[in-house]
Amino acid sequence: MHVTDLIRRKRDGGELQRSEIEFLINGYTSDTIPDYQMSAWLMAVLLRGMTRAELTALTESMLHSGQVLDFSDLPAPKVDKHSTGGVGDKTSLVLAPVVAAGGLYVPMISGRGLGHTGGTLDKLESIPGFNVNLSADDFRRVLKQCGAAMIGQTAEIAPADKRLYALRDVTGTVESPYLICASIMSKKLAEGIDGLVLDVKTGSGAFMKSEKDAIFLAELMVETGQRLGKHMIALITSMDQPLGHAVGNALEVAECIEVLNGRGPDDLCELCNLLSAWMFLVGKRVPDLEAGRELAQQMISSGKAKAKFKEMVSLQRGNAAALDDPILLPRAKHRTDIPSPSSGFVSSIMVEQIGTAGVLLGGGREKKEDAVDPAVGMMIHKRPGDKVSLGEPLCTVHYNSAERLERARPLILASYKISAERPSEKPPLVRRLVEEKR
Repeated sequence: MHVTDLIRRKRDGGELQRSEIEFLINGYTSDTIPDYQMSAWLMAVLLRGMTRAELTALTESMLHSGQVLDFSDLPAPKVDKHSTGGVGDKTSLVLAPVVAAGGLYVPMISGRGLGHTGGTLDKLESIPGFNVNLSADDFRRVLKQCGAAMIGQTAEIAPADKRLYALRDVTGTVESPYLICASIMSKKLAEGIDGLVLDVKTGSGAFMKSEKDAIFLAELMVETGQRLGKHMIALITSMDQPLGHAVGNALEVAECIEVLNGRGPDDLCELCNLLSAWMFLVGKRVPDLEAGRELAQQMISSGKAKAKFKEMVSLQRGNAAALDDPILLPRAKHRTDIPSPSSGFVSSIMVEQIGTAGVLLGGGREKKEDAVDPAVGMMIHKRPGDKVSLGEPLCTVHYNSAERLERARPLILASYKISAERPSEKPPLVRRLVEEKR
């Protein structure tokens, strides 16, 4: 095979065979195909797209470029959930213990903050001592002992994805839904799962601003997972306001503890309950969605989910006492309110700007090498549809640097739109389901 022939064929809208895609991925991973040729092929994919057969072959090639975990000896189904990212999106910290307490295994390989969106690993590392860098053997040990384990991607899992993602990042090819699908699914399927629930965000705080684009990506991922023998469901959910009230790593952990204690913001509790129910259903733990909702609620109200979270934190060397006493979590030195510039109603929030403000405060990375300050962030008090008076706090900022606060403050203020009349309606939390084809 000649790489230039494969580049030309994809450039001209042709279809590559499975063996040809395997040749490309294996060659790039083993350094026999150089960056400049793989970059050209990635750009051709961005411009021309892929057939479903090509996408399945690409995902499977990336999946088998490294270690694929095998948990077939464990006595119950293995399920996971993946979110495409949002602001205040902290559901994984609730779902893993709820679903594990309910009798399924949850091997969760997560990521760090990307752009304006937060990352599960950064949130977990705000729990003192928590280790997300487990070996495959330790990952298995924790999973087998308590039913849930949450780690970062290891060098052995889908190494082709790690290399391709870095190349996409510097060649303007990140946005391709086909390459996004292959990247997500190759990592998730390497977990050795039987089923996957996808939370595909759309709205001002999501990477997919358009609902149409979010649905298309969800359809790609569901079909790809189904072709590879997994049970799949995708929810298209709204990211037109931060999820919950807390934005920032330690603040979000504290809010998740509230949910596991049976309290917490309505939208966060509702989404956690619904995603847990779908995980139970995909894992064949319950006969229908309503039974899944009831089981998820029982795991929280009985305290079993909270106990499961504490067990997992202890096994991954974290200080489980912080889950009973959140004062042990990192705390910012200073707080200040952002007052409303006028009276009226919050008509909308530019959620991406809220997320970017969190990065400017130090809660994310402006550059890849930046350290994350786990203590900083915001507590959102006013949301779309809420009435607000002049000078009333829109949110409270938790900060450690006055200079960083002054960089973030104008962005927070500009993200709020205040109008004289209450907006007519709020978008639903869940906009659509994308199910497997029967």
